[in-house]
Amino acid sequence: MANINLLPWREEQRRERNRATLMTCIAIWVGAAFLVFVGNMVMNSRIEYQQSRNNFLTSEISSLAVVIQEIEDLKDKRDALIERMDVIQTLQENRAQIVHVFDDLASKLPKGVYYESIDKNDDRLHIDGKAQSNGRVSALMRNLDASDWFSNPDLKVVDLADQNGSSVSEFDVEVKESRSGGGDDGVETIE
Repeated sequence: MANINLLPWREEQRRERNRATLMTCIAIWVGAAFLVFVGNMVMNSRIEYQQSRNNFLTSEISSLAVVIQEIEDLKDKRDALIERMDVIQTLQENRAQIVHVFDDLASKLPKGVYYESIDKNDDRLHIDGKAQSNGRVSALMRNLDASDWFSNPDLKVVDLADQNGSSVSEFDVEVKESRSGGGDDGVETIE
């Protein structure tokens, strides 16, 4: 039997398999690293794209916030103008009314009665005055009740006082001022 030494051949084959396995492992590691690198690049690209979209939306939201604030300011200015217009319209409607009120107060004043003070609070007139008798105060109240510019006269106080040796009635009357006046006073209402 011949002695053939197969050990070097087997060892050479083992080295070849180890080298092939090592090359395969290196190729797999290089491929995996390349895939991780490419995946990382793709994800970074997507993150940057989303970040740019978020930045765009943030800038648009801030510009819209400025526009909304301008709109709110304009609404406030509009409300202030409407309020001013309402005041002006009310003054325009009531400008002739005070003339009618004073004219009616003078025309409804009976003989022997005079006013000492007239105060206005909202739509109520507070009249203080003196009269020669209680009957003249009653006549004043009837005249005010019959007026187109006044309603609901209310006698608060009637006191007898001595004035220069004669007796006079001091009175305190409240009367409601009527806005319409009962007729056309020539004032046009603008709407």
